[in-house]
Amino acid sequence: MAGLISTPAFRYALRLAPHPASGWWQFGSRWLGRDAASGDALEQPEIAGMARADFDALTAAPRSHGFHATLKAPFALRDGATREALVDALSRFCAARTPFSLPPFEVDRLDDFLALVPVGRESRVNDLAADCVRDFDACRAPLTAQELDRRRLVGLSARQDRYLAEWGDPYVLADYRFHIRLTGSLEDAPPHHVTALIAAARDALAALNTKPMRVDAVCLFEQPDRERPFRLTRRFRFRGKRR
Repeated sequence: MAGLISTPAFRYALRLAPHPASGWWQFGSRWLGRDAASGDALEQPEIAGMARADFDALTAAPRSHGFHATLKAPFALRDGATREALVDALSRFCAARTPFSLPPFEVDRLDDFLALVPVGRESRVNDLAADCVRDFDACRAPLTAQELDRRRLVGLSARQDRYLAEWGDPYVLADYRFHIRLTGSLEDAPPHHVTALIAAARDALAALNTKPMRVDAVCLFEQPDRERPFRLTRRFRFRGKRR
């Protein structure tokens, strides 16, 4: 995407995603039905007790974003900022950082969706997300009044509203919770579908958790416009010495 010209509709996101050759990435891409690195559509696994069309519908929202955990939420570039400057800043940001492993994951229901969450707190990933929020905010265009109003419709705490106004995302810093989304809203999903999804994800985790997910890069995801999905366009590897 190096030759693409950014427009106000063009968005970037900083995310944690497993290496595309890893079992974690292969599981997540197949679960969602799309590989965000290649852009390829994938056949989703069969879920006992669920029609493929139902599984497809319940994973449509995260499919457009790809398998990932948010570090800095999607943003447009502010006036005067360029993709080249963002890439340079990411290279410097990651150069001295040290890879680490995450704890095993479990399946949890957060609000109205299913997600993978680490068992126990991993402060280093929370610190990484906080640094991404702060260090790259100079690149971010402010949210419009309409975008602010839309984000406030869900009902935010006073602190979350302050974060939204300052950082463009209410769920950062003290309100950040690391997770990898597996579904869209389950509000209207039959209970037996939710049970089936949880069981299938837990079965997959039994094998995946034997090899911890590595945090060894910040991934740049790009979206040319709101009608197209995000693509993982580059991984900025951590090059600090492992401790």
